[in-house]
Amino acid sequence: MDKAEAQQVLARELTVLRGLPYDDLVERFLNRSESSWVTANSGARYQLELQAFWDDPRNRTLRIAAAVDDGGWRAWKPLTESFIIGPDGAFIGE
Repeated sequence: MDKAEAQQVLARELTVLRGLPYDDLVERFLNRSESSWVTANSGARYQLELQAFWDDPRNRTLRIAAAVDDGGWRAWKPLTESFIIGPDGAFIGE
């Protein structure tokens, strides 16, 4: 797996998700996961998994987590990134 390319896949997907409203993220991802295959610019295919969970339930901050792998041994240790968003749409810890 090309780590730099996989990081680009993650960054591209998280950029899209950061553009969605908080309520849409909660409805789409909370306590669910989505998995899909994405083709990178090189033609390589990567498995992308997205999920969300409460980072702080009392304050209703939501953590969106993304993982990417190539379906091989890397599936046991995928590359991951995440962000936290509050109900007001502000990103936490950035």
